[in-house]
Order: sequence, then C-alpha cells, then structure tokens
Amino acid sequence: MVLAIAASCNEPETVVTNIVHADGTVTRRIEMKNFENKFEVSDLQVPFDSTWTITDSLEINREGDTIWVKRAEKLFSGVDEINLSYLADSGANKEIKRHAEFSRKFRWFNTEYRFSEIIDKKMSYGYPVKNFLSEDELKWFYSPGTLTDEKLNGADSLRFKAFNDTVDKKIEEWYVKSVVSEWIGEFTKLTGDSADNGMGFEALKQREDEFAAIVLKNSEHFDSLWVEGALFREFLGETNSVRYKTEADSASVLAADHFWVSFSDYTLRTVMPGKLTGTNGFADSSGVLLWPVSSDYFLTEQYEMFSESKVSNLWAWICSGIFVLFVGLGIIIRKKGKG
Repeated sequence: MVLAIAASCNEPETVVTNIVHADGTVTRRIEMKNFENKFEVSDLQVPFDSTWTITDSLEINREGDTIWVKRAEKLFSGVDEINLSYLADSGANKEIKRHAEFSRKFRWFNTEYRFSEIIDKKMSYGYPVKNFLSEDELKWFYSPGTLTDEKLNGADSLRFKAFNDTVDKKIEEWYVKSVVSEWIGEFTKLTGDSADNGMGFEALKQREDEFAAIVLKNSEHFDSLWVEGALFREFLGETNSVRYKTEADSASVLAADHFWVSFSDYTLRTVMPGKLTGTNGFADSSGVLLWPVSSDYFLTEQYEMFSESKVSNLWAWICSGIFVLFVGLGIIIRKKGKG
C-alpha cells in the first residue's frame, strides 16, 4: 500500500541507513523502490550524487509486481560531510532543514557514542503534540506504519481502529489549535502588537479556543474559507477584518506556509557501534533501529532521531587488572618483608 501510494506520486519508497563507525565515519546507504524506472532528482527524499556507488536492479515483490530498485552507498568522513550534502540538496525535501550530529566520550572502561539526525520545526507558535495525546497515543502517533497497520488488521482490530479514530480526532484538534496560534503570532508580529479593539497578542490568545471552534465547525471547507478570509471575518468581526485585512491576509499566508509542509516521507535506520544503551527509535524485524520520517513529526517541535551506545575498552580492563595485580603483589611483599 505504501509503495503504491509513493509510486503514484513518482516518489520512491525510500529507506536510508546510517552505519555509524567508532571513528566517527558513517557508511550511508539509500534504497529506493518504484513501480517505474523513474528516480528524478526532484522526487528524491534524500540527496546523493555521482560520488556514491550506485546500482540498479529489478525485483519481484510478494504481490508479483516488478519493482525497480536503486541503491546508493557512500562512506562519509563524518557528520559535517553529511550536513554539507543536506545543504546542497535539490530534491523533494530541499526546503526542510536537516542535519546530523555525532559525539564520542571516553569513560576509561567504556567509550560512549551518540548519533542523531535532526529536523528543524516548521511552526513558531504551534503546540507540542504531547499536549494533546496520552503516552500510549504518542507511541501510536510516532510508530511506523507497518506496526500500526499490523494491529489495525490483526485479531484485535476493532479495538485498535477505535483507538486510532480517537488519536485522529485529537490530532485534528492539535492541527487546528496550532494553525490558529500560528496565525495569531504572525498577525500580532505584523501589527507590532499595537492593534487596538482587542487585536493585541494577549487578547487574541484568550480567544484562541473561540477561533479554533470556528475553524472546526467549518472543517469540511477549511482550505477555501481560510484562503478567502471568511473565517477571519467571523472571528474578528466585519470592521476589524476590513481594517486589518492586509495583516490578516499576510498572517494567513505565513501560517498556511508553515502548516502545509511539502514533504516526501521516508524511513531512517541506524546501526551503532557496540551495545545500544538508549534510543527513541523502533526496532525492526532484524533488530535494526528505525524511525518513520513524516512532516507531522517536525511540524511544531524539532524532530530528533537519536541512538546511543557504548563499546568496552578491553585494553583499559587489562591495564586496570595488571595495576591491581601489581598493587596486590606489592602489599604482599611488604607484609612478608616486615614479617
């Protein structure tokens, strides 16, 4: 289903894998699948170029369809080189600010590693989704589609479908409250918070629930009513909507631009050196960490996909053991000498 939707939009189903090495270098692999042999740069979710090792092949999926597969691989000297590739991105997600971070800390017996990919948030005044969802609902929200689909189609499907409907309803409320908050923030920024007749920031924030209710009431025709300014006339009143039409329209454009993010989804995977000690990712069937990358996740908050691990320093254990041994022998020799 996912592949079918992606292919219909000429966007390949894409999985990006970071294999993080102890020296800070990163082997980066990209696998893209499409029903057609079309991998235009403008459709690609993550950047790669001719400096990568690229292979093309044909595969047959479980449904018997012929799938075109393009794989690319490159060893990066570090996260700085990865970040330069993001800055030079000309693909489908070029407008989205992404970067990678890596740290290594020596702890004598162990060396600790942390790798993350981070996407900057789009909205300045939106609310964190955690304000609207419970802990279980948040886990569902961030879960890969394969996991939620499995539960929605499993033995307890009715319960999970009801749960999913509840999450969807709360997500809609989050959308509305965030876009209304974004509009208020941009509007008062444009007016310098000097607008009178109850048009200042604090006054509008106090009426935010009222505006959100108006939007929800007109949710079926939200797009057109928002663009036409009908919702603002109902919220601000005819006089203020005329008086502040320029600012209201400009704030509407800005809020819409921040909310309706043009983004092509993909999946990120990470393999860390040593033993995994912490992550906010999910483990796939092979035990590899993965994260779904979707615009909802960085709409109102920075989206960080991190993993932490540690590698035991065998030489440190050996040196410490030898040191303890010599100290012990020294004590024994001293005691014998005094005896």
